[in-house]
Parts: sequence; structure tokens; C-alpha cells
Amino acid sequence: MSGGLVAIPADIRVFEGYTWHAAPDQYVQAAVRGSGVLPLILPALGDAGDVDMVLDRVDGVLISGSRTNVHPALYGEAETEGHGPFDRLRDHTSMQLIRRAIERGIPLLAICRGIQELNVALGGSLATEIQELPGRIDHRKPDTQDRDEAFAIRHAIHVREGSCLAGIVGAGEVKVNSLHRQAISRLAPRLAVEAAAEDGTVEAVSVIDAPGFALGVQWHPEYWVGSDAISDRIFAAFGDAVRARHSGLGRVAAE
Repeated sequence: MSGGLVAIPADIRVFEGYTWHAAPDQYVQAAVRGSGVLPLILPALGDAGDVDMVLDRVDGVLISGSRTNVHPALYGEAETEGHGPFDRLRDHTSMQLIRRAIERGIPLLAICRGIQELNVALGGSLATEIQELPGRIDHRKPDTQDRDEAFAIRHAIHVREGSCLAGIVGAGEVKVNSLHRQAISRLAPRLAVEAAAEDGTVEAVSVIDAPGFALGVQWHPEYWVGSDAISDRIFAAFGDAVRARHSGLGRVAAE
């Protein structure tokens, strides 16, 4: 595959008596089928990892969703049961990867937990159990074991005119899925809101003055790649940015 290499930071999981570095298959498959790139799973090694060594060799970064949440200590809040579960090694790896990818102009697509990591990495904060906040709708995963039903496209967002996302999917109302109970609270200074839900929840952001493609979305376009036009366009745009980087057209001169 000649479309470029994309790093996906791993989650730490423990099962069958072993600790695993793993990534959900739906992101891997979306990268291959939707972006035309080759994904590489980056172990969550904490301080033992060298993200610049990785970024020297890849053409893009995909920050996936996860069942875990960013630890609140990273945005100045005390840990509570409602903030969990946590994956501190994933936090550490993703934060470094996000900051350096942006600085180096390496294409970045951050999804669900990923958009929350992006916001925290650049100085923002998160709200937990947002369905309990006044005026908010319930953005949590539906209570079902059927994955198609759980990831069903079910609520509207408004994409801002003139935004990066509008250039990909068009401005105005589009429909997305929703499987989260945390969301952006204080927006990081370097982020611009690209789209919001009817209740004001931030649904998409871009990095202001980023030297390369840098987009975060709160929903899950990866699940519907191949059958939903909005999902397809997002992954196609990411793939185009990765290929430009791979060919040398997307490199930052000062890197």
C-alpha cells in the first residue's frame, strides 16, 4: 500500500492474564478502506517511548476513541469515580504524539476520546456526565448489544460556514452518531469550534494556524466508512493529507 503510514496510539488492556497494547479494529479498517493508508499501532510506553522517532517514519496520526477517559489531573481537576475508567499510559503517549504531530505539520485526525485528548493536550478541560448538565441531551451509547444500533446515526450537528470541516462535508446541518458521556468544557486556546450539537456540545474542532491537517470530531465516523457519505468524506480528506505528506508536498519547511 503506497498511501502512507499512520500511527494509532494503543490502549492498555488486561485479559487472559496478559497486558496488551491494542487498538479497536474499526479504526484500523477505516484507515485502510476510507483513507487508503497503512495503520501502525504505537505501543503506549509512557516515558519509555520516543514519539519523534515514530513521527520521523509516519505520514499521519489517527487518535482513536476508547472506553477509557483522559485523567482529570491533566486538566487540573481531582479524580472522581465519575471521571473513570483511566489509561494513564495511553494519556501520556497520545498527549506527546498530538503536540509533536501538530508542531511538525503531520496530518492528525482525532476521534471521540481523541478530540478530548486534543483539547487537553493544548490546554483545555473536559466535563464529565454531560447528560446531567442543564439543557444537554443524552449523548451516551444506547443500551443495546447490537453494534449497528449502538453506532446508529441519530442526532444533528451544525457545521460552521467557512470551517475546515465545512470544506469537507459542507456547512449546515448534518447527522452523526453519539457514544460519549464526556465532552469539551473549556476550549483550548489553539482550537476553533468547527461544529456543535443543538445543545451546545462541541462536536468538532480544528487547530488554529496548524501547519497541516488537524481535525477532531466527537462522534464516530470510522464505524460507517463505506456506507455514510459524511464518514467517507472525513476519512478521504485525512487520506489525501497523509498522501500529500508521504509525497513530500505536505512537509513543513522548518521541520
